[in-house]
Amino acid sequence: MLKKELEIFSFNDLLHHFPIRHIDKTQVQPISDIHAGTDFIQVKGKLMQMDIIGEKRGKRLVVQIKDQTGSLELTWFQGIHWIQKNLYIGSEYLVFGKTGFFNGKPQMVHPEIEVYTPAKSGGASFLEPVYPSTEKLKARGLNGRQIGKLTQVLIGSLKPTDIPENIPEQVRQQLKLIGRYEAYCAIHFPTSEAIYKKALERLKFEEFFIAQIRLQLVRVQRNHFSKGVVFEKVGNYFTDFYNHHLPFALTGAQKRVLKEIRQDTGSGHQMNRLLQGDVGSGKTIVALLSMLLAADNGYQSCLMAPTEILAQQHFQGISALLKEMPIEVALLTGSTKTAERKRILQGLLDDTIHLVIGTHAVIEEVVQFKNLGLVIVDEQHRFGVAQRAKLWTKAAIPPHVLVMTATPIPRTLAMTAYGDLEYSVMDELPPGRIPITTVQRNEMKRMQVMDFVKEEITKGRQAYIIYPLIEESEKLSYEDLMQGYEQVKTYFPEPKYKISMVHGRMPADQKDTNMARFVKGDTQIMVSTTVIEVGVNVPNATVMVIESAEKFGLSQLHQLRGRVGRGSEKSFCILLTGSKASKEARERISIMCATNDGFKIAEKDLDMRGPGDIEGTRQSGELNFKLASIVTDKGMLEKARAVAEKLVHEDENLEKPAHEGLKIFLQSQKTRFGWGKIS
Repeated sequence: MLKKELEIFSFNDLLHHFPIRHIDKTQVQPISDIHAGTDFIQVKGKLMQMDIIGEKRGKRLVVQIKDQTGSLELTWFQGIHWIQKNLYIGSEYLVFGKTGFFNGKPQMVHPEIEVYTPAKSGGASFLEPVYPSTEKLKARGLNGRQIGKLTQVLIGSLKPTDIPENIPEQVRQQLKLIGRYEAYCAIHFPTSEAIYKKALERLKFEEFFIAQIRLQLVRVQRNHFSKGVVFEKVGNYFTDFYNHHLPFALTGAQKRVLKEIRQDTGSGHQMNRLLQGDVGSGKTIVALLSMLLAADNGYQSCLMAPTEILAQQHFQGISALLKEMPIEVALLTGSTKTAERKRILQGLLDDTIHLVIGTHAVIEEVVQFKNLGLVIVDEQHRFGVAQRAKLWTKAAIPPHVLVMTATPIPRTLAMTAYGDLEYSVMDELPPGRIPITTVQRNEMKRMQVMDFVKEEITKGRQAYIIYPLIEESEKLSYEDLMQGYEQVKTYFPEPKYKISMVHGRMPADQKDTNMARFVKGDTQIMVSTTVIEVGVNVPNATVMVIESAEKFGLSQLHQLRGRVGRGSEKSFCILLTGSKASKEARERISIMCATNDGFKIAEKDLDMRGPGDIEGTRQSGELNFKLASIVTDKGMLEKARAVAEKLVHEDENLEKPAHEGLKIFLQSQKTRFGWGKIS
């Protein structure tokens, strides 16, 4: 049961099943203290009455307990016969649980209950742990307190040598951290609030520190063993483009990132760099200049995009920029015609094609390069690790790798989820970009919103109207979209207005055709679900209307907004909301209206939702911290990273005697078995 419900397979798992809170057993409150705002409370009372009410599935056990100030009703819906068998009328019980009211009277549902025994006197308060449990376990008599009794037996049988130290002594002294054995004892059964805080600090730091040590070791090993091709010089291709064909002056951020890429590619080690920049920060120009640097050194480049339309946009944009230069650019996608495909495959083999831009098609076995030196992956979270890795095998020496994302990642998340990569941040928009005006409108104002869209279309502009994807139901999403589409047609009748529609159920070729019609300007309005979130570049689109905006996450709203404001005209994002938006949804909407800064929005998103839900992050074990939080413990994470970097820099093989405990711990974690099974 413990295995199935709480994934507790071994004594080690039980040790790491931490309490959610501690209660001071000497603190018993009178029943009369329970009011509407009471959350959890501990009371003591005599059991006065016990009845099983209802039939079959509606059965419940109702117990009345009473103290000198009033009475409290306790209710169980599961395990009622087992509980009834172990309770006795007239006995005194200690009861702990979450309170509520039923028919105006205080009530606890599925509380924790045990025979009252006076707490031992003698100084230290008796802090008793409360562990997370489940309804099924509670029904079998394994509530949080029973799990505590199991843990108490385990802790009592452990010796300091069973929980060896894994943080070097010097680090512990420097940061005033208590020992590991002491921390595990105190996190479960603290003798005071102060020692509990010290245990918590120690174990949180340990989680961050071990994760950061692992990431630093991965980096060091990769630098040792991943030989990289060397881009020794900046040659004619780069300088000619920079001096004569660059359409605008580079921002400081773009120059800084190019310098980092030049250092990486000239080091003799394989570059593995994550380039994150907000929508419109100019990542494509940085990618192009990096590919010209490769060409100057005799190497080919490959840019992989997640969709055909995005690959085509990259191809058209880059081809236009390079039209006056002797650089051969090719586009390879699933719909490339056979004759053209043959020409491209041959050109890559004999090195007459310098840059290839494509979709998954570029990772097929038949695509071979003569001299691949640089791989750029756009919107990298859309590709699996195995897919990306296929590109590394297309050269004798692994090519340099630049992965780009337009989803800004908060610094703390980048340090954990992408800590094995070098990362560059483009936090500056090119000059001349007009900020997008974002406003919220109630759906009652829909008519005025549509009139505004008409005004923009009359000026020759285009508009997006986006509907939410309802995750639980593709059918509901489809029905909502179709209903919305019909509604849009009543506001914008044909033939005066032309509308494209795109959704997930549509065949890929039809989707691409409808997208292409909008991109070319054949249609003025694009009605869509979130499939257009990434990459569609229509500079003429100046209005984004997001229906039921309260149903979208922050980063998704920001990504959608980034589809407008890509040209020289003033752009607008209108968030249409229903009247029943939650407090969190209203907060998201106000953040969107207050700022266009993707990094600020990403930080807020992380604060509001936590790391597990943030889209586009690696769902890796590095984020599965049991105690530490990258949201609330940012300072500690920074400290752990700095300490880990210094330690690995000074002793990259962990050979010093002071680091022996850390090395043994890391090796033991590879196997991840521990202390046998419970059952």
